[in-house]
Amino acid sequence: MGLKVGDTVPDFSLPDQEGKTFHVKDVLGKKTLVIYFYPKDNTPGCIAEACSFRDSYEQFAQLGAEVIGISSDSEKMHRKFASKYRLPFVLLADTQKKVKRLFKVEDNFFGMLPGRETYVVNKEGKIILVFNSVNASRHMQKALKALKAESNE
Repeated sequence: MGLKVGDTVPDFSLPDQEGKTFHVKDVLGKKTLVIYFYPKDNTPGCIAEACSFRDSYEQFAQLGAEVIGISSDSEKMHRKFASKYRLPFVLLADTQKKVKRLFKVEDNFFGMLPGRETYVVNKEGKIILVFNSVNASRHMQKALKALKAESNE
């Protein structure tokens, strides 16, 4: 069983596509986080998911949220992927799958596909949305809806 709404986001650090280390604790207290785990750069579902976050990035920014994509691809792969699709957000290289394990992201289809999960984390570090679906197109919509609901409270 993975992390649930109300849980505190685990503390983690990973390299981004530029080789800089991203520390989640540097963002907490300042911004809401949208953290999405995806299987692999340059695959059809992952391209669609990344581009949906890209196309709605301004809405996330206006709501004070930072979008972060995480997969087990390398920094170099992420750099090419981000450049090719003009992704304005951070991609983190979880090559050892340590953060995936911290979040307890499960593989789908009997372990054949790496998990696809999205978490929305408020400024205080509490998880306000967990969405797990192989349907890549729904992740951005669910995250945006959760952020809008949070900002209206």
